[in-house]
Amino acid sequence: MRIHHLNCGTLCPAGSGRFTKATGLQTMVCHCLLIETDDGLVLVDSGFGSRDVDRPERVGTSLRLLGRPRLSHAETALYQVRHLGFKRTDVRHIVLTHLDPDHAGALQDFPDATVHVRRAEFEAAHAPPTRMERARYRPANWAHAPDWALIDDRGETWRNFAGVTRLKGLPPEILMVPLPGHSRGHVGLAVEHGERCLLHAGDAYFDRRELEGGSASFVLTRQQRTLAVDIGAWERTRDALCQLHATGSVAEIFCSHDASELLALQQATAC
Repeated sequence: MRIHHLNCGTLCPAGSGRFTKATGLQTMVCHCLLIETDDGLVLVDSGFGSRDVDRPERVGTSLRLLGRPRLSHAETALYQVRHLGFKRTDVRHIVLTHLDPDHAGALQDFPDATVHVRRAEFEAAHAPPTRMERARYRPANWAHAPDWALIDDRGETWRNFAGVTRLKGLPPEILMVPLPGHSRGHVGLAVEHGERCLLHAGDAYFDRRELEGGSASFVLTRQQRTLAVDIGAWERTRDALCQLHATGSVAEIFCSHDASELLALQQATAC
């Protein structure tokens, strides 16, 4: 498998200047993966879509105010897939860490793809039980009635994480890893890539310093705690990722929004 690390949306929240100082990039990213397999392309998270660029109100008031997205057609997954020489229909599967609009905004750009998501996340997005969840999910992103593949909380144990699932129709090297707390069905995606093992941790943390025992800025920490549906579970997930990172048994752990992680992986891939 060949793995491409894409930025499918730039976010400019107040208080995220650490990213600018560390990388020279503007604030935060939407780190997505495009995986080439023998049976087409697999997109891990989709970032913002072309419809979001044309109609920014689609992303929702909360994300527009907190995240301040800088929307661009050139950053959409569809544009980047085509730029790499592929067609829209080559994307056969989309695997989502969760259904927030900065992760699922481009589903309509790939209407023929099977969308893999944890069942708990699907149910929360389609019948939000709280006011906060009603505000965070944007049903317009799945108004085209995609081909859903819902994943139940059953599976194997992987690196001390329970309920891990190998996804039907995808290479066995791709695993869905429950990482609860940020949303009701939040997951990470592990890719066992030769001697390397990558873990896309979604929104389990926002800042690389959290993985290394430090903390994010006050503003980002407050945002994470505000967005978490279960703060205790979110803290336990982050602690488990820190422990996994300390063991060195996974080559790379990275989240959706730290620009320095994306830049480092893009540079490593280019070498």
